Amino acid sequence: MPMLVIGLGNPGGEYARTRHNAGWDCLEELVRQGRFGRERREGQSRVREGSVDGFDVIVARPQTYMNLSGRAGFHLAKKFGVPPSDVVVVHDDIDLPLGRLRLRRGGSAGGQKGVASLIEAWRTADFIRVRIGIGRPEESDQVIDYVLERFRPDERDAIDAATRRAAEAIVAILKDGLEAAMTVFNQAPT
Repeated sequence: MPMLVIGLGNPGGEYARTRHNAGWDCLEELVRQGRFGRERREGQSRVREGSVDGFDVIVARPQTYMNLSGRAGFHLAKKFGVPPSDVVVVHDDIDLPLGRLRLRRGGSAGGQKGVASLIEAWRTADFIRVRIGIGRPEESDQVIDYVLERFRPDERDAIDAATRRAAEAIVAILKDGLEAAMTVFNQAPT
């Protein structure tokens, strides 16, 4: 069975390379590291099938906007025969410092509306998350604007390194399993 990796984000050029699209940026890096076919439409998502280090992988970018990611995720898991417990979801996280990663299985949505939508659609929180830290805005009432902004030039190196590490973490999950990958990638980068 292939690994299904769903990157959360928002469609449209105005959202490209924004904080909320860190999951999509990670998928681009994963595709660069492997061999993938052309992107195609599958339900409410754009998907590419291929392989990384000899493992079959399907990467998917829901086109439903973040808050409705569950619609696309439900269809993808059913279409490809992958139970939610085997799906990897990559997304931004404002509760992690910029550039930090956190891998884990299960847990709450933590305010991330795309994850909440997936939990509701799948009726389970038991899926693998690769969370990419984007930092938190200075003012708590600025969260919506903050996540929809592009990274500042002084943040670009840190987020580019984080998306590369997130792609490496996904490969590590494939090769060595989640627990081993957590041991390596949940540590602060050196």
